[in-house]
Formats: sequence, structure tokens, C-alpha cells
Amino acid sequence: VARPQPVRKPEAPAATAAAAAPASNNAPANTGGSAAPKSAPAAKKGAGAPPPPRSTPDRDRKGGDRRQSGKLTVNRALNDDEGARARSLAALKRAREKERRAHFGGQSQQREKQVRDVIVPEAITVQELANRMAEKGADLVKAMFKMGMMVTVNQTIDQDTAELLVTEFGHNIQRVSESDVDIDTSIDVDAEETLKPRPPVVAIMGHVDHGKTSLLDALRGTDVVRGEAGGITQHMGAYQIKTKGGDLVTFLDTPGHAAFTQMRMRGANVTDIVILVVAADDGIMPQTIEAINHTKAAGVPMIVAINKMDKHEANPQKVRERLLEHEVIVEAMSGDVQDVEVSAKTGAGLDELIEKILLQAELMELKANPDREAEATVIEAKLDKGKGPLATVLVNRGTLKVGDILVVGTESGRVRAMLDDKGRQVKAAPPSMPVEVLGIGGVPMAGDLLSVVESEQRAREVSAYRQEQATAKRTAMAPASIDTMFSALAAKQNVIEYPVVVKADVQGSVEAINSALHALSNDEIKVRILHSGVGAITETDVALASASGAPIVGFNVRPNAKAREQIEKTKTPMMYYDVIYELTAEVAKQMAGIWGPERIETVVGRAEVKQVFPAGKRDKAAGLLVVEGYIRKGLSARLTRNDVIVSATTISSLRRFKDDVDEVRAGLECGVVLADTNDIKAGDHLEVFEVSHRERTVG
Repeated sequence: VARPQPVRKPEAPAATAAAAAPASNNAPANTGGSAAPKSAPAAKKGAGAPPPPRSTPDRDRKGGDRRQSGKLTVNRALNDDEGARARSLAALKRAREKERRAHFGGQSQQREKQVRDVIVPEAITVQELANRMAEKGADLVKAMFKMGMMVTVNQTIDQDTAELLVTEFGHNIQRVSESDVDIDTSIDVDAEETLKPRPPVVAIMGHVDHGKTSLLDALRGTDVVRGEAGGITQHMGAYQIKTKGGDLVTFLDTPGHAAFTQMRMRGANVTDIVILVVAADDGIMPQTIEAINHTKAAGVPMIVAINKMDKHEANPQKVRERLLEHEVIVEAMSGDVQDVEVSAKTGAGLDELIEKILLQAELMELKANPDREAEATVIEAKLDKGKGPLATVLVNRGTLKVGDILVVGTESGRVRAMLDDKGRQVKAAPPSMPVEVLGIGGVPMAGDLLSVVESEQRAREVSAYRQEQATAKRTAMAPASIDTMFSALAAKQNVIEYPVVVKADVQGSVEAINSALHALSNDEIKVRILHSGVGAITETDVALASASGAPIVGFNVRPNAKAREQIEKTKTPMMYYDVIYELTAEVAKQMAGIWGPERIETVVGRAEVKQVFPAGKRDKAAGLLVVEGYIRKGLSARLTRNDVIVSATTISSLRRFKDDVDEVRAGLECGVVLADTNDIKAGDHLEVFEVSHRERTVG
């Protein structure tokens, strides 16, 4: 059955004419007349009618399609004058090569080979060598196959093989070693005309408790010794003073305890003059002799300060005679070593001491170039909770400025800020000035050299190389044999290990504690330091100690809140000290099995300092809010700032409003006066504890 075809209506000639009529009209007729709107619908119905325009003048006048005027359309993109397709770079190269061949009569002309200076390190991959020679990697592989070496482009070759390849291809070789990356300061010598006078750097050395810090306090007119635990300097301090005549002198205060040998040696190495402090009532002691030896080894002049002349039993002549035993001949005995009798307590002889320092400095003609990139030596380094890694540095030459990019040991960074010995911010540090530098990536080692470099890339490069060298040195092992392996296993079975985690406030103390603990080891028992670091005790330290069953030794630091919770959960033994000989004595007791009475500290209360008030002429009172437990008069207390112990003291006075009370409980406010300390600030925390003793039992 055939389907009926649809009947198409024939197009009316009138409709076609009507559709064509408005198209031929001019624009003004279309705008004003009424024929155009009537004929427009008729044109849309017709099959052969052209499409209506996209925009009418009415819409353009109103601004309806103006937003589309800047859009890229297909027509605009394919327009002859705008969207013409550019020739590719390969097509241009082909065309130029064709022209060149036509110019030389169809023969390909051999280009002249460019000879390059190729820098080759101790080890390099074939592909990297090819890139430096501007040759194809496949050509190098082919040349090595001819030499009898089967290699790939990713294989590493040594310097001698690389030299064969470089000469084979007609280039020049420049051999370099990995150590060339490091900064070599020995060849960088300043010209004589650039040198200018600089202040002398003076180290104060001597035996413990001979009055070194007290003498420095008298010279500075300040009071440092009161804030030190047991009156013993535990780390190295650097200070700069201005004399009455306007001259600047930099002083380094070194610890006198036996454990701080490294610090004393470092102090002697970075100084120009050493002041050997000897107590007139005590004479020559072991650390005095050690200080004399360090001074002689460093080759620096010495001035002997005979201190404590205010005491009745003072005998300076005996000190001079005892110095003869160690080849130190003072001027009074026709020698060349200056000596001066002083008293840090009364201030006698201080002006004469300053005179002798300046006279010695004048003879030495100390000079440095301040107009160059700075070099400095790290005196001390620590990790501050708010400021991050801090390094106390002494500028050797050049001027250290804020914004300088630096490398110090295995760390790099940028100088964000600098503080002087009084805590004031400085923009630049000239030679012989001690400053505290903020902005280093990590805590450097005390004694490291700080160098300013031109860019961050160079700083990272040097830092990465030094870290590789340090890792290689740490992981290097002696060649093993069967005999040495069996002897090591037998020794390990016989030796008892005493594991310990050490945390201290500054890098120098960590170094001193580690060496002191290692010195306690013998053939039967030895100390194994699992981890040592700077800063507050963290939960990572607690996790490491609890996993190994080791105690944590905290030297002038406390655990943070999370670490404290973890200590309570894991029952990790904690040992807090602020004097190094107490630490070594306690560890020695535990190691040797000579168990004395155990000192137990039970924390009974914690409080926060809200405000500080003057109390009397000298003392300060702290307004506290008791957070936990209770505070009782006469109990021992620790004042902490950012989890670092500021001072260990006792509560000498306890008041609530105007009444003296014996005890204040949690949630209440009170006022306390702490014994032997005035270094209290709002925001500090007070930890009150009771001390009890009990006999230890071996569990």
C-alpha cells in the first residue's frame, strides 16, 4: 500500500516579493516606516527566506548586545586579516635550511664545531655530560661502546672516563670536586688598606666559684650572678661594655666547671685577650690550670686578675708564686704577663684592669674590614618557644645586617632580627659585636662559623653539602670482619647499657652534659644517649624514653602540657637539674648501683603570675591565681617562662589581701614574695612542690 505523499503548497510570488522588498530598502526607510514590521513575520514563514538579523538597530541603541561586542566568535577567529595561522618554528627552520642548501649548490655545508669548557665533577651521568657538551646522548653511548664500555645514558661514570669522552669530542675539561661547593674562608684575605680598628674580645676564664661572673657584673654594673643556679655559670654569655673613655670592649663569660672544657676551649679560640681570674684566698685549682693550657694553645695574651682581695685570708703573692709552676711569669717577677689585684665586691682595681686590657689591645693593633660580607662565630645556640632557633654570634669581620642570607654549620637562613646583649633590636652588627640572631632554619652547633652568601640558592647548596658530609661521617663504619663481629657481640653481652634522653636549654650545655655522661662509662657499664637536643621536653622525647625504658634528664627545661600528660600515662622517670655536678653525681650513683636516698618531688600546686608589684626597696611581689592544688608558705617553687626554668626558689611570704596566710587553695588569688629572685613577669608560671627522701629499692 503506497503511502500518500504530503502536498506542498506552492510559494506565493507575492510573499517572495514582499520578503525581498525590505531587504533592498535603505536603513532609514527600515527605521521609520511601518512596512518593515508587517513584512517580517511573512518572511519567516517562507522556506527560502533569509535568516533574520541577529541584532536590530533598536537593540544596539539600547545597548542590549554591547556586552557581546568583545567576545571572540568563529567568524572573527577565522577572519583573513586577524586569524591567519602563523608558520611553525619547524617550518621556518626547514625553509632556512632549504635556502642555505640552494646557496651552496645543493651540497650540505659542514658547520664549524664549537669547542666548550666542560665542568666535570667527581661523578656524572652520561646524559648530564652530553648536555654540558651540547652533544647527543646517543653519540656518547656509541663512543663508549667503541671503547669497550657498555653503558646507558642514565649510568654514572667517573671523572677519568668523562675526561676521555670530552677530549674525544674535542672539548676542554675542567675538573671540580664536591668540596668546591663549600665556602673556603682561608683563601679570602682582606687587603691591608680596607682594615679598620675594632674593639678587643676578652674571655674571662678560671676555676668555678672564683668570681668570674661577679667580676663581669662589676664591670657591666649589672647583676647576672643572682639569676644563676647555685651561683654557677652554666653557659657562655657575651656582653659589650663602654668604658669611661668611650672605648668598647667585648667580654665572654665562660663556665668554670670541669664539664665545660669545650666551652672554655671555644672561648679561648675566638678571643684576643684572656683574663685569668684566680681567687686570692683559694689559689691555683684544676680548672685554672686547664684555662692556662687552653690560652697557651690558642696563642693569645693573658692578664691575671687576682680576685677577692677584700677577704682577710687573701694572699696574692702566693698566687703569683704558684703561677710560676705553670710557666706564667707576671710582671712583678720580671715576666711579660700583666697582673692586677681586684675585688668584684668592693670594685677595687677595676679601672686598672680596664686600663691594662686597652693597653694590651693597643699593642696588638686589632683590625678588621667592616665593609664586606660578614663572618661570625656561634658562641651559644638555643631553641626558643616563641622566637624559634636563636644563635648568639660574635662578628669576626664584615658587618652583619638584617636581611642577610647566611649559612651556619649545616643550617641556612636569613637574618630576620638581631638583639644585642641588653635585648635591644639592632639593624647592623660591626666586627667584635656579640648579637643574638633570629631566622636560622635550625639550631646550629656552638662553635660553628657563620658566613653571609649572595643568594638563597647558594645557601641551600652549601647547607645540603654539609648535611651530606655530616651524615656520611655519622654513619661511617669500620671495615667489619668475622673476628670483630664476634668480639663486638661478646662485649655487648657483658656491658650493661644505661639509656638516657637529654634535653637542655642551650647547645653548649647539651654538649657538656653528653661529654660528662660519656666520661662516666667504663668496661662494665656505659651511658647510651638515645637523643639529646635543645628546648622544652616534648611528647616525642617522652615516647622515645618510655619505649626504651630510659629516664629523661631535663637541664633547666620543663615538659610542655602534652608531654606532662604523656609522662603521667607512661610513668616515664624524669630527672630535673639546674647544676651540672648534681646531674653527673646522680647518674653516677644510679649507674654504679650506689643508691642513696631518692629525692622525690611532689608537685602540690601550680599558679599563674597575673601582675607584679613592688614590695619594699628591692623585692617584687607577684599577684597569682592558683590554678591547681595549693600553695603553702615555705615550700620550694620553680618559676618557669615558656616551659624554661627562670629560677628555683622558695615562697618566703604568702598573703591574701592584707593578711598573712599559711595556705591558698585552687581558684583563689594571692600575693607571694619569692626568695632570692626578682626576675618575675606577668604570664610566668609558678610550680610549687614538696621534697621528700626515701630509700631506693631495686625492682
